[in-house]
Amino acid sequence: MEVRAVAKSIGVSPLKVRRLLDLVRGQRAEQALGLLRYMPSPSAKLVAKVVRSAIANAENNYQIAPADLRIVRIFADEGPTMKRFRASAKGRARPILRRSSHITVVVAEE
Repeated sequence: MEVRAVAKSIGVSPLKVRRLLDLVRGQRAEQALGLLRYMPSPSAKLVAKVVRSAIANAENNYQIAPADLRIVRIFADEGPTMKRFRASAKGRARPILRRSSHITVVVAEE
């Protein structure tokens, strides 16, 4: 049985999050949390939070033991982009794009 958790509109660009997701994909859920705990990236805490949520969903809704869970799919899609402008030389403006992402974690029983 596959159980999922989604975190939407996380304030980190998908490119930065995907670097972490590639390290965690296919691992056991508890081992993935251990890896994320010692990652230097600040977005590792956000990814760990979503993995913990998927584990809790499996445990509470389907009575699956956390030790039996493996991350089947994990991906980051692009979320809404905040668009701002910054003053530039000669009366022009430069765009500032604040990207966000949607992180999805799917865990399944081994």
